[in-house]
Amino acid sequence: MGAATASSGDKTGRRRRRRGGRAVMSEINVTPFVDVMLVLLIIFMVSAPLLTVGVPIDLPQTQAKGIEQNTEPVTISVNTKGQVFLMNSEIKIDELVPKLQAIAQARGGGQDERVFVRGDKAVDYGTVMKVMGRLSTAGFRRVALVTEVEQGG
Repeated sequence: MGAATASSGDKTGRRRRRRGGRAVMSEINVTPFVDVMLVLLIIFMVSAPLLTVGVPIDLPQTQAKGIEQNTEPVTISVNTKGQVFLMNSEIKIDELVPKLQAIAQARGGGQDERVFVRGDKAVDYGTVMKVMGRLSTAGFRRVALVTEVEQGG
């Protein structure tokens, strides 16, 4: 004379089967998720070095430490032909200061904005100094020269 149970005689504690005869699947299959994440990881690892700066320059190597910055830096690049690039677009050296001041004002940094100068190691020293002189005349005091980490010893 036992009490009636809701499982209608199922005393093993298992869940009831659905009408179709299949049991309810209660586990999540994470294998496809892991596969997608690994593919994305590989894609980002391959593409990250390509996203640095669009002007191809062979930078000189030094043992200086890197500068950490949260925002995208303002970069001026000088290639082997003496062409000057502000960010990724080529400009004339006479247009450098007004455009750089406009960028600095838009960012809110003014002349305290850090400016990175990238010069190819084969470029004429005078060309890089001409760019640095224009920056100094315009009042930019936070100018950094970009190099690569020295390899070997």
